[in-house]
Amino acid sequence: MLVIQDTLVSLDVVQTPFHCHLAVCKGACCTEGDYGAPVTAEEMRLYQEWKEVIQAELGLLSVQKIQQDGAFTYYEEAGQWGTTCHDDGACVFLFRGEDHISYCAIERAYQEGRIPVNKPISCHLYPIRVTRNDISGFEAWNYDEWDICSSACSLGKEKKTPLYRFVKEAIIRLKGQDFYDELEAAAIHIDEAID
Repeated sequence: MLVIQDTLVSLDVVQTPFHCHLAVCKGACCTEGDYGAPVTAEEMRLYQEWKEVIQAELGLLSVQKIQQDGAFTYYEEAGQWGTTCHDDGACVFLFRGEDHISYCAIERAYQEGRIPVNKPISCHLYPIRVTRNDISGFEAWNYDEWDICSSACSLGKEKKTPLYRFVKEAIIRLKGQDFYDELEAAAIHIDEAID
């Protein structure tokens, strides 16, 4: 376990090879699971501000689901808000491309410069899962190992990309460049010690 500023980071985050392989998994992490992606109050507010642009990317069934159940759901068992899911487990913000890969409507609108906010940080960081302890003020970052990401681990090994580097943009978005630099320095030190 590493301690970077106020965050406990699992060694898996710096040592596991990982690089999403959408051509193989087709975005399965956004179509399977027990709950929608965790969201913050600010992310829910920003969605409301930009919902017309985001919903323009979605299919009719997703728009209807959002109108009926809302874009976000409070998941009692998880104790947190998350994106609403269809009955089959798929996130309401997904749409399928011509390549049959699931894409995020929020991320697409952001990448095209039509909205100023990216997909939820929990999605952007995935497969890093963040848990917070409000009493101690610490966060813990762990690698959420899931068999549907086995192709991402294989591609990460081939490309020599550790997980933390794959999600570099998300880490900087959440914690800033200094945090990322400290994390990378610690990861490099660990690699050198192992060699």
